[in-house]
Amino acid sequence: MSESTPTDTVSEPQIVEKVSEATAPEPASKDTAAEAIDTVTAPEPSDVTEPTRTTPTIPEATAEEEDDEPQNDLTAKFTADEWKALKEFRTQLPEIFGKAYHPEDFSVKAESIKLWGVTVDPHAPKDDARVSVLLMKFLRARNLDVAQAHEMLLATLKWRQDFGIEAIMAEKFDDAIFGKLGFVVGHDKEDRPVNYNLYGGQDIKVVFSDVPRFIRWRVQLMERSIELLDFEKVDQMVQIHDYAGVSLFTGRDPNQKAAAAEATNIFQNHYPEFLSIKFFLNVPTVLTWIFWLFKPLMSAKTLAKMNIVGTSKSAIASALLPIIDETELPKRYGGKADDLVE
Repeated sequence: MSESTPTDTVSEPQIVEKVSEATAPEPASKDTAAEAIDTVTAPEPSDVTEPTRTTPTIPEATAEEEDDEPQNDLTAKFTADEWKALKEFRTQLPEIFGKAYHPEDFSVKAESIKLWGVTVDPHAPKDDARVSVLLMKFLRARNLDVAQAHEMLLATLKWRQDFGIEAIMAEKFDDAIFGKLGFVVGHDKEDRPVNYNLYGGQDIKVVFSDVPRFIRWRVQLMERSIELLDFEKVDQMVQIHDYAGVSLFTGRDPNQKAAAAEATNIFQNHYPEFLSIKFFLNVPTVLTWIFWLFKPLMSAKTLAKMNIVGTSKSAIASALLPIIDETELPKRYGGKADDLVE
């Protein structure tokens, strides 16, 4: 699921894309190709709206910040420009919270809230380094533009309220429909949680028969993944999309397209910078060819995070094992951990 596109470089770990370079079949029509690549790349969060930044070194300016407030492993990597934007952004929190929760009376003092398990006090945001990590996600998603980050955070707080996140987290979904579709299992070698999405063997028409229900389920899965982040050493996740058994050229029905569009909108606007790397497994050769066709249109950041892998067991293992230890990787992918489904 993706976002708007500034050009960027990458500081996250990368691996070589496992893309077959064999002779491609004759291309499908432009409309079919576009729909196929859209099926692969959306809807997932933080694929595109991420800023240009290189592997960080702790600047001298950061030393002053360390004297003023708590630090953790993630804030220690902030650049001088990021600290500057963050300090300005933090001064706007009372205004943002007032607009989000008391739009009828801005004189009401903004109260603390819990966002992704972190208590955010708009009047003392620098007391907890994890708050700085959360706010930096919005800044990076908007290329350190404080005004745009302001609007993104405000919209996110309003959306979470209107959408009813707490109620959704308590909702029970039918295992017969969703029980084998999505999993959060294990961690990679950087201790990031791994989110698996299995598209083969599902009755897609049933899965998407109720679009609002699917969206609630998908948001819950995302929130469950975020619960595993501590925002001290880890603030991103790995995603694996397995297309074994999926025919990608049979076309999508209107419900599936509507769900993809809505989920894309939600994740690109309200879940910034949560994706570290994404693998597409068991991708047919024809779709690999389409990926190469659309590659010039994608940002460097998106390309660095996308890893297209074919159907060979050895290719899948070669792609995943450098990132995920064999004790954490399910057997079906070349590891030693229990499989996701029987």
